[in-house]
Amino acid sequence: MAKANMSPVKNKMPQQDPAVRIRNFNEVALGYTAEQAVDEAKRCLGCKAHPCMTGCPVSIKIPDFIAKVAEGDFEGAFQVINQDSSLPAVCGRVCPQESQCEKYCVRGIKGEPVGIGRLERFVADYHREHCKEAPAKPEPNGHKVAIIGAGPAGLTCAGDLARLGYDVTIFEALHLAGGVLVYGIPEFRLPKAIVQKEVDNLVAMGVKVETNMVIGRVLDIDELMKDDGFEAVFIGTGAGLPRFLNIPGENLKGVYSANEFLTRTNLMKAYEKHPETPIMHAKNVAVVGGGNVAMDAARTAKRLGAENVYIVYRRSEEELPARREEVEHAKEEGVIFKLLNNPVEILPTETEDRALKGFVAGMKCIRMELGEPDASGRRRPVEVPGSEFVLDVDSVIIAIGTSPNPLIRNTTEGLDTNNHGCIVTHGEGGETSRTHVYAGGDAVTGAATVILAMGAGKHAAAAIHKQIMDK
Repeated sequence: MAKANMSPVKNKMPQQDPAVRIRNFNEVALGYTAEQAVDEAKRCLGCKAHPCMTGCPVSIKIPDFIAKVAEGDFEGAFQVINQDSSLPAVCGRVCPQESQCEKYCVRGIKGEPVGIGRLERFVADYHREHCKEAPAKPEPNGHKVAIIGAGPAGLTCAGDLARLGYDVTIFEALHLAGGVLVYGIPEFRLPKAIVQKEVDNLVAMGVKVETNMVIGRVLDIDELMKDDGFEAVFIGTGAGLPRFLNIPGENLKGVYSANEFLTRTNLMKAYEKHPETPIMHAKNVAVVGGGNVAMDAARTAKRLGAENVYIVYRRSEEELPARREEVEHAKEEGVIFKLLNNPVEILPTETEDRALKGFVAGMKCIRMELGEPDASGRRRPVEVPGSEFVLDVDSVIIAIGTSPNPLIRNTTEGLDTNNHGCIVTHGEGGETSRTHVYAGGDAVTGAATVILAMGAGKHAAAAIHKQIMDK
């Protein structure tokens, strides 16, 4: 290992100026140079206990790949990561490293942890830009597995099984593979060309991708197994069913779920001059919620030309569930945080003109204060009597969470689900109540992170392999 760099702070991530980036959808973070990557890698102490690895859901050999970066062997670093992760360019951009690998970094005790995510991104980008060879196609082992859903869990499971020689087919409901990576996460955080490259690598390894295939409508799981000869099925359909506030006015024109708003923008390119699927370009936008999806929606609204964008969240900044980096980027871009406020009604336009009737004319909110902790351990928000006010907005985006679509559970006999609509699994491998049917990711946990979904796909692939080989 090269001599350690004892700087207490990370190398700063180069990024677009906020005044420039709110006018485009290009990636905000520009990535490390080779010199910055080597310098950052030298901050790693190469701890023998590898505490950082305890926070990684896919068990990347973090000290090993960082040691390669410190030596300038960037391709070698990629090969270390590639042993355990199918989507390093994605993870390096969107994973919450601050609550996972970097949380346990020894350098974080008296300063900032090593920029593990930034280094992972650099290594993956270096490989993509310099290595033109397609991944080798493994020798077939004669067994077939179906994957339902081409999101992070499904892509990871497919990649791990393909490396073991399985004949893998992914069935995706949308017209493009990638799941939340393409419809949910904006271009300025995760360029879609990067996701497509990861999908292309899987195809080069022999994975088949069938798009516009809504399992539960076109085919069901029984048909996949009985008629098409798949020996196991992995369900990675995510959590794409939006939740709403159940307040008056949610059916007005100009009210979107964050899912619809982001899908129209990210997947259908509503920001282009003549989009196939347009979206309202509002002047004043309220985004209800405080998670990463809320930040994505608010920052997207700014790029679509909104003059004022408000984050309306019923708790304080300390309780915001979004990543700190996303909150800071939103603030830099002029998003206004209306914290300790809760919407109670979305107000309609008052006009007799039919063309203008039924649109959003404002949102009535009530101020909140924090009381005693609730079951989650966070202080419960309590309404302040008589504190109602009207926020002047002409569009509202609801970003308060999602749950799994009920289609799979309603069309698959004997598949156990819980009262949240999530598929019930048994053991680390994601076994369900149906023999040879596995599940993982948001379809099991509810809305969570990309890396946790990837970990579930990885564990399921190992369990499927063991089950088939043990027959």
